[in-house]
Amino acid sequence: MTKIFTAVALLLGFGLAACNTIEGAGQDIENTGEAVQDTANEAK
Repeated sequence: MTKIFTAVALLLGFGLAACNTIEGAGQDIENTGEAVQDTANEAK
């Protein structure tokens, strides 16, 4: 029973870490897009 609990706890921990990573990557991509858009607007 302890092994099952430990496995579930590890999977939940990895799942939460993955969500944070994906969220951070999304924010980085959004910031990059905004920077490109700002540069394009300045070039007009």
